[in-house]
Amino acid sequence: MDKFVVTSLRQGAGKTSFIIGATKALNRKIGYIKPFGERFLYRKKRLWDYDAALITHIFGLEENPENMSIGFYHSKLLSMLDEDTTREKLRELVISSGEGKEIFFAECGKDITYGVSVHLDALTIARDIDAKLIVVAGGDEETILDDVIFLKKYIQTGDVRFKGVIINKVANVADFCDTRLSEIQRHGVEVLGVIPYYKELPYFSVGYLADRLFAKIITGEENLRRIVKNIFIGSMSAGAALKNTLFQQESNLIITSGDQFDMIVAALGTNTSAIILTNNILPPSNLISKAAKCGIPLLLVSADTYEIAKQIEGMESLPTKDDLEKIALIEQMVRTHVNLQALMQP
Repeated sequence: MDKFVVTSLRQGAGKTSFIIGATKALNRKIGYIKPFGERFLYRKKRLWDYDAALITHIFGLEENPENMSIGFYHSKLLSMLDEDTTREKLRELVISSGEGKEIFFAECGKDITYGVSVHLDALTIARDIDAKLIVVAGGDEETILDDVIFLKKYIQTGDVRFKGVIINKVANVADFCDTRLSEIQRHGVEVLGVIPYYKELPYFSVGYLADRLFAKIITGEENLRRIVKNIFIGSMSAGAALKNTLFQQESNLIITSGDQFDMIVAALGTNTSAIILTNNILPPSNLISKAAKCGIPLLLVSADTYEIAKQIEGMESLPTKDDLEKIALIEQMVRTHVNLQALMQP
């Protein structure tokens, strides 16, 4: 079984997407763990990581996503587990999730240092399970160049088998290869692929937002696959919103308090993908009925409008298990732009 630990130097580089695309392109039976969970999903008093649940559903894994993580909180892990016990639990995860599999991925937290205080950072995991380390680097060209060279010059990988880097979300691949790639290779870094930026991938689906925000779906459950291209904060009057050209854009997500009745009415009359109702306030039943008739999802959350907007701003766009087109695109981009043969070489 080929084992890989996938990490990045910055949050949102595209680790989960790479794992999905590589597994699909290689057509191998996958084992997967997320030792230190960070993207929480909480349903029916059960807690698991979104990435673990996503991989489980996409590839039809028999393992329970609850059992793919050792923990979720630094404080709890620090009080319960020492380094030896953590290492033992990690190896147990690999055995239980890797049995009968052809390729195995351990996905790390938001960056390469995340979890170091609880012995679950990328380098420790790679060493403890004897896996090859892959680093995904994403962003603008200068950021990618700085990150990769910093990794090579200052991060001591020690006895960890560093396989190479995946350069992701590159605006102009040809220009990057002409002007930056040779500098990276000059530092002795193996580049396994350079993946272009795909404008379709950053869009959220309504269902993804509902999951990540722990939202209660009031109406429009049949339209959770709608794409959100723009976000509008509905904190002003409806009259002011209607004069704003941003309010009229296609595939809008409107975030507004549930007692902003005029804003909700205005949103129902536009090309709205969904409305997030904040402050745990439901609008009157006639507005709920109108939304249901229009097929517009109403998502109820307890946080206020500012907090929800802040949460969405910090999210990485990932598919849901039903986003078949996005999953197919992720597979195609890895198949086309990553050297899979080099990836799988011993």
